[in-house]
Amino acid sequence: MGKDRIVPGNSDPVDLSVFCVEPGRWTGTSAQFGGIASGNARSPYVTQMAQPSVRSKAMADKDQQKVWSEVSQSVAVVAAAPSQGSGGGIGSGTVGGVIGGTTSYAKVMGDEAVQKKVDEVAAPMERSYESVIKQLRNQKAVGVVVAIDGEIVWADIFASTPLLEKYWPKLVRSYATEAITRRGRKGGADVKTAQAFLDDLNGNREVVETEPGVFRHTEIVGLGFRAFELSSLLPKTGFEVHISKMSD
Repeated sequence: MGKDRIVPGNSDPVDLSVFCVEPGRWTGTSAQFGGIASGNARSPYVTQMAQPSVRSKAMADKDQQKVWSEVSQSVAVVAAAPSQGSGGGIGSGTVGGVIGGTTSYAKVMGDEAVQKKVDEVAAPMERSYESVIKQLRNQKAVGVVVAIDGEIVWADIFASTPLLEKYWPKLVRSYATEAITRRGRKGGADVKTAQAFLDDLNGNREVVETEPGVFRHTEIVGLGFRAFELSSLLPKTGFEVHISKMSD
């Protein structure tokens, strides 16, 4: 999806501005709508959330070709990435950097070998989160700042701790996939720099889309970043539901 929005119950059909993440296929595989399974029965994750670098091409660039290019690059890197304890690519069915010959982002990320690699990266974050979840609830934690090789690249902030918890399983695996396919610039990320990244929302340009009485979506373009705020305008609300911020 190109951007967050709120759709009230019993509303008329709306254009969600979606982007395709499978280059080269123009017909549906099924007449039924549903998420791609994550690839193995042991995993609790039903659908795959695209990693930040793929999401950014839809959210910030709004460019289908850039989305496809990022998908192709990510799929090739993931297919070639060695799993712990192996000397080669993670997929025995890898063909030209594409697992099983498919260009489908969802199917590649749902491949069992890919899931194993993502598990290796995601597991420490999942364990860390579970070990401090009680403390986070007490502190009313509502978001996460993502750094790769010490370089801050992304942040997701939600309206409440329960909303963060709801999205956390998918978010952490999307961050893990990003870590596999991207290398930072060896920065020095710490709590102070993370807080500074969150606090800086002073932009040079803002683009606002609103549906009166339902939501307001604001895109902020600043020095070295883009941020996206979804605010609820529904009765008895008037708060920010989700903020995504990416470094340029």
